[in-house]
Amino acid sequence: MIELEAALAANLADAHPDVQRVLIDTLSVMAQACARIGEIASQGMLAQAHGWAGTHNSQGEQQKRLDLLADDCMRDALTACPHVAGWASEELENAQASPHHGQTGPLLVVYDPLDGSSNIEANISIGTIFSILPHRYRGANPGDADFMQPGHQQVAAGYVLYGPATLMVLTCRRGVLVFTLDKRAGMESARWVLTQDQVSIPIATREFAINASNQRFWEKPIQRYIAECVAGENGPRMKDFNMRWVASMVAEVHRIMTRGGVFLYPRDTREPIKPGRLRLMYEAAPMALLVQEAGGRAVNGTSELLDLIPDVLHQKVPVILGSKDEIDRIVNYHADPHENVSWQLFKTRSLFVQPQA
Repeated sequence: MIELEAALAANLADAHPDVQRVLIDTLSVMAQACARIGEIASQGMLAQAHGWAGTHNSQGEQQKRLDLLADDCMRDALTACPHVAGWASEELENAQASPHHGQTGPLLVVYDPLDGSSNIEANISIGTIFSILPHRYRGANPGDADFMQPGHQQVAAGYVLYGPATLMVLTCRRGVLVFTLDKRAGMESARWVLTQDQVSIPIATREFAINASNQRFWEKPIQRYIAECVAGENGPRMKDFNMRWVASMVAEVHRIMTRGGVFLYPRDTREPIKPGRLRLMYEAAPMALLVQEAGGRAVNGTSELLDLIPDVLHQKVPVILGSKDEIDRIVNYHADPHENVSWQLFKTRSLFVQPQA
């Protein structure tokens, strides 16, 4: 089996030697930080990682203890990495310049230290999401504006899933690789081993993931799409679909990586001034790059997620991603926004009532 550095070297073999070494070193440092996060998460209350921290992030959201522990692990690793000029975290209001390499490091890192925080005490899969961007103005410490690059500028992106196995799913824009953390010799000797090469998302699917409790707030294109899926064999799609919802983006996307599917967190009318619920830089853009590299598609409903340029560091956007055929269909529905919902369950009935009942 191939370990992380050797696998990355092979994957980046056609890259310039300087680019290759910088990426390998940076991703290796981040992978070890995620291994530490996974170990803390696995200990739960034994590591005093459960419960609220009594603090709030810059968006006013309450922070969990594990949120802060994970952020500390990642920040310490990036501080020590000579290739990283600065970083932006979902838990911090502003971007941070490296105290040692702010002017010389060629890379910037964006990360969500702990995705799925609401699942911590329930012992459901959680994860870390990260993105690596070029530091375009070397010679000066990076500020917030330096991180506001469109997703297609990402050098690499990935996530780590802390589940029954600890997995890192990674792209350096040359396909998608999956590594498994091998802890059989103990954490001191833990190593990341390549366990899947060139992940491919099936273009067709019969599975979707959406938070059905927001049904009454969805816009017409999403109402139409979900209604048709729920109608099953008796509806216009003439096939049955399954619905999933874990409330952890890492877990939702990983399911799509393994067997296809669609993940939707669309724009809704609950709070019209808020265009979306997921953060563009910390969640949407890195996941969009991974999905695209695996043969899927990622949009906000009308535009490709990788084309969006952030206006602010913590900008939120609608996210719809997964198997290409289904995403193409949803985009087409958005192109015809005046189409009425044809199934009665979206008038007065529950999502789970068959429309012909």
